[in-house]
Amino acid sequence: MDLTLFVSSVFTLTLVMDPLGNMPPFVTALKGVPEARRRAVVTRELFIALGIMVFFLFFGKSLMTFLALDIVSLSVGGGIVLFLIAIQMIFPNPHSSFAEGPGGEPFIVPLAIPLVAGPSTLTTILIFSMKDGGGWAGTLAVVIVSWLINVAVLAGLSDRISRFMGARGLLAMEKLMGMILVTISVQMIMTGLKKFLAG
Repeated sequence: MDLTLFVSSVFTLTLVMDPLGNMPPFVTALKGVPEARRRAVVTRELFIALGIMVFFLFFGKSLMTFLALDIVSLSVGGGIVLFLIAIQMIFPNPHSSFAEGPGGEPFIVPLAIPLVAGPSTLTTILIFSMKDGGGWAGTLAVVIVSWLINVAVLAGLSDRISRFMGARGLLAMEKLMGMILVTISVQMIMTGLKKFLAG
């Protein structure tokens, strides 16, 4: 992979992963996590996302062929999960949490999947790996560099934003991000359905 293609691919994948856009939902998902644990949780989730992306780079095409899946089902499935997450952000239920894992921390959903390693990201990685002149080594380098940019933004800035906004600001951001994520999830579902109907 030549330098121009590499830089272009990193730029494209970073835009698709959208670290700046993911910062608000990261902050709201971590609002119940003790401040001392937030950076560790973000780092853990980012490493899980990296593992998923690398796995999909090497085995994504074979896995989807084996399960008789396609990009359409990946898009619609990711959109449905994101829609359910967004609804609970807008109308929180005190008896359940969409993001809680062991110890009340977000675990895999929604931070690693679908916010970082979502359908759009996995699809982009799959497309890069199949391009002429790409190859698995070049695409792996693109994935790692794009992931490091996400680490710098999400692990480096989200905790500072959380402290700056306070509890009320985070609540307002959570409602706003819920509405935005509803729109994004519906778009993902609609895109998948359009591709299905066109096929």
